[in-house]
Amino acid sequence: MKRRLQASESFPVAALLSLSGGLMDAYSYLYRDKVFANAQTGNMLLFGVNLSTGNFPEALRYLVPVLAFALGIALAELVRHRFKGNGRIHWRQAALAIEMLCLAAAAFFPQSLNLIANSLISFACGAQLEGFRKVNGSGIATTMCIGNLRASIQAFCDFGFAKNKGALKSGLLYLSIISLFVVGAVLGNLCVSLFKEFAILACLPFLGAAFLLMLNNEEQDIPSP
Repeated sequence: MKRRLQASESFPVAALLSLSGGLMDAYSYLYRDKVFANAQTGNMLLFGVNLSTGNFPEALRYLVPVLAFALGIALAELVRHRFKGNGRIHWRQAALAIEMLCLAAAAFFPQSLNLIANSLISFACGAQLEGFRKVNGSGIATTMCIGNLRASIQAFCDFGFAKNKGALKSGLLYLSIISLFVVGAVLGNLCVSLFKEFAILACLPFLGAAFLLMLNNEEQDIPSP
């Protein structure tokens, strides 16, 4: 049995997006007022904590990126409906181009405007999460790790119980994506120390490379696990 694989679902594209995902989260947390670009659960938690203490300005600081993240998801869906079936450009490439523009714009906001910068980054992360949900046919996230961690442990358990080599490959795939996210966070920390607000621009080469890899929209056959 074989299934069709688009270039946007290939491991190299997912690897580049995961590096960028880790870098974005490190940048927003370390340089932009300890707000998470990707981990909206953390932002919702801090929103609730500050709301409970009556610290409404702080609560707003965490709520706005969550809303921006949701809008990014909606944008990816709008782009999908607008560009799906377009032979000249894949809809995920259009979403990726918008993401790159948002990240580039965020670099030019001073720390006094962190709310706007974080909103732009969270918006970009939402679009990436919605646009890129599979690699090699398996569901995956390139902007966060919790789902990937669960899937990797399940796959390793399946391999332990049934000696299914496909499950082992899946577990290693998820573990690779998690590792690349962590590498991206390390790079983000280094870039922040060197380039301050412009550190977010380090995401652009990764996203640009992913965009170029998707220029080949031909589908490929890959074996089913």
